[in-house]
Amino acid sequence: MTQVKTGDTVRIHYTGTLNDGSTFDTSDGRDPLEFTVGSGQIIPGLDKAMPGMAVGEKKVVEVPADEAYGQPNPEARQAVPRGEIPADIPLDLGTQLQVQTPTGQVMPVTVIEVTEEQVTLDANHPLAGKDLTFAIELVEIA
Repeated sequence: MTQVKTGDTVRIHYTGTLNDGSTFDTSDGRDPLEFTVGSGQIIPGLDKAMPGMAVGEKKVVEVPADEAYGQPNPEARQAVPRGEIPADIPLDLGTQLQVQTPTGQVMPVTVIEVTEEQVTLDANHPLAGKDLTFAIELVEIA
């Protein structure tokens, strides 16, 4: 039986959950996720679990935060004067916005604090600092 090795292109079905059991992402109802093992296309902890799997095999993979989206970086949080944000932009806590960096790169941010004077935006990945669990099934080795 063929087993996955680094460099293979694979397709998997997956469900990702947090420690509280809530699902943050799944391929249910969608095409399987396709990626090349060892290429850095997915988080390292999940990538490392692939070699040795055979088509049809299922497993549960525990991925610590450091092998997922890393730890939150305090420098990725920035306070912006409230007057610099257009009045039509919603500023509810948890709102996801896109900002443009001085170099022109578009970056997703989350509103984490709002005061009369300023709005604090967080550019950390929403799953930074969280341990993740994935239930995976290897569908195909291309």
